[in-house]
Amino acid sequence: MAYSKLKTSVQDGIGLITMTDPGTLNAAGLDLMDELQQTFDAFAKPDSGVRCVVLTGEGRGFCSGANLSGRGGPQAPAPDPEGPDAGAALESVYNPFMKGLRDYPVPIVTAVNGVAAGVGCSLALMGDIIVAAESAYFLQAFRRIGLVPDGGSTYLLPRAIGRARAMEMALLGEKIGAAKALEWGLVNRVTPDADLLPTALAIAKELANGPASLGQIRKMMWESLDADWAGQLTTERKAQRIAGKSEDFIEGVSAFLQKRIAAFKGR
Repeated sequence: MAYSKLKTSVQDGIGLITMTDPGTLNAAGLDLMDELQQTFDAFAKPDSGVRCVVLTGEGRGFCSGANLSGRGGPQAPAPDPEGPDAGAALESVYNPFMKGLRDYPVPIVTAVNGVAAGVGCSLALMGDIIVAAESAYFLQAFRRIGLVPDGGSTYLLPRAIGRARAMEMALLGEKIGAAKALEWGLVNRVTPDADLLPTALAIAKELANGPASLGQIRKMMWESLDADWAGQLTTERKAQRIAGKSEDFIEGVSAFLQKRIAAFKGR
């Protein structure tokens, strides 16, 4: 399918999504969000062949944040009769999309180049593995325009880097460069700019060649952020039952006993 704001491809089980609006540093207007929703939905289908998704941006930025002036697309919210509502698009577009990423069936790798600001920061942090270029930086710029953090950042940031650092990002609105992001535990890897996509794709290949249980693992890790100890033990028990009935489990045990590398099929 042809898109105006994205490029997509599928190769070796990796679904690559590249945001392609460098003139706005890939601002996440409603038109871009609609195309992202369509693509992630398509890649989630079992017959897509996708076993890992990589999300990145073209040009000098990953995503510069929401662009509510770009209201193209069928999901644009209706005007509020009581006056402007800066949160309307969150309820109808952005929040459902972010919820869908949390429950996604396969691992997600984000490759962050340049700015990841506002909801773009949240998109970057939804990666199960986050790879940042040396040029990357993360920014909660809402204070500068009199709004509040959104896209789930008030949930993601305290859990990733702790309350004090999350407060610093949100209240001061300062740029957090790639090196500091790695030091804080906000990202998994930092690479030279030229190595960003090759590094992300190499990680994605490892995930795409993995067993179907990787999808269960990512979902359990996300769910653990809200779970208590007993509840998480129950979740693990249920997931283990599902994983234990997979073809990949049989292959994994066979490969272990035969002292060879497992050839997982993702099912």
